[in-house]
Amino acid sequence: MTHTRKPVNLLINYLVFILVLFYSCKEEAIILYPPDDTVNPEVVYPWEEIADSLQQTTNEIYRSTDGRYYKQNEENNTFHYWWNAHMLDVLVDGYQRTENENYIQRMRALLDGMKETNDNTYPNHFYDDMEWLALSSLRAYQVSNDEAFLQATSILWDDIQTGLNDYQGGGIAWKKDQLDYKNTPANAPAIILACRLYTDLNNEQDLTLAQTLYEWLKSTLVDPANGIVWDGINRNGDGEIDKNWLFTYNQGVFIGAAHELYKVTGDRTYLNDAVRTANTAISHPDITVGGILKNENQGDGGLFKGIMIRYLALLAEEQTLTDADRIRFQDFIKFNAETAYTKALSRPALLFGPNWEAQPDETVDLSTQLSGVMLIEAAARLSAQ
Repeated sequence: MTHTRKPVNLLINYLVFILVLFYSCKEEAIILYPPDDTVNPEVVYPWEEIADSLQQTTNEIYRSTDGRYYKQNEENNTFHYWWNAHMLDVLVDGYQRTENENYIQRMRALLDGMKETNDNTYPNHFYDDMEWLALSSLRAYQVSNDEAFLQATSILWDDIQTGLNDYQGGGIAWKKDQLDYKNTPANAPAIILACRLYTDLNNEQDLTLAQTLYEWLKSTLVDPANGIVWDGINRNGDGEIDKNWLFTYNQGVFIGAAHELYKVTGDRTYLNDAVRTANTAISHPDITVGGILKNENQGDGGLFKGIMIRYLALLAEEQTLTDADRIRFQDFIKFNAETAYTKALSRPALLFGPNWEAQPDETVDLSTQLSGVMLIEAAARLSAQ
């Protein structure tokens, strides 16, 4: 018996060693399960490990066959320019948290792939689309020092400024064939971008433009009574404001614009604007329901909540906030993250639906998944402070 078991035991040990070696060298999404089906404030959530798993599964599921971009979903290979711009932002999030060089490689591959897929150019038809890519490219440059990202940002910024005109009293147009329609998505991100470019390159014209755009945006599309942000003006050529269009991401980008201007000028008025809109948004029934950002469905709307969370999280990190505001914003993000992780993340697929209080019941678009990843990355960053 002794002579027959020894070779078998050696074989088993060898196989175990090979398996351990294989899995230690392979990036794997860890399927982390919540303790139960309710949010528990006593539970310590491993946000960094969760974020790692989500980044990996998103890369595996949504990357196109040719590796040039991230597709709409598992069943649809459509390239969405602005969704991929936010995918680049999410890759930067992953690198900032981990300093894993794989993220840098994916970032550069995505930038090159987007250009190739977009008729071998960076600019496109929509000014807000270009702003999203310019913002994420600038962040990618800041963490990588790869000049290709800065060059892309510069090309896009030059093109974005062709949307400036006096229709509706100022601002940047939404798209190139409708220059008299102005909206928050085309102006607030431009303010954020101009402020960050001013910080990096010290071009006074960028700061002046940011302030001019902000004055127009605040006076035109922000409710003076409570700071809630409307979507746009003159969409139908009638000069009317879309006051019935209240989206999460409009609140988020205005918060971001006001906060960035505060950081570069020190003018407390901007910070007060950001805080007022944030406090209104997290309690407004058309934005937040029961403490959770509302369901804005899939497609483009799937990305809206993630953008709101990104800029609210940056505001929550602002050291000059009152303790009450900082805690309120951090707790809001934490509650959304715990709820979405517990109730809305499918397993073992690790996909988020558009409703952060329910499991996805259909194919999940990249836009929707990205909002979930942004939420978890924000929770990971805040919990590490």
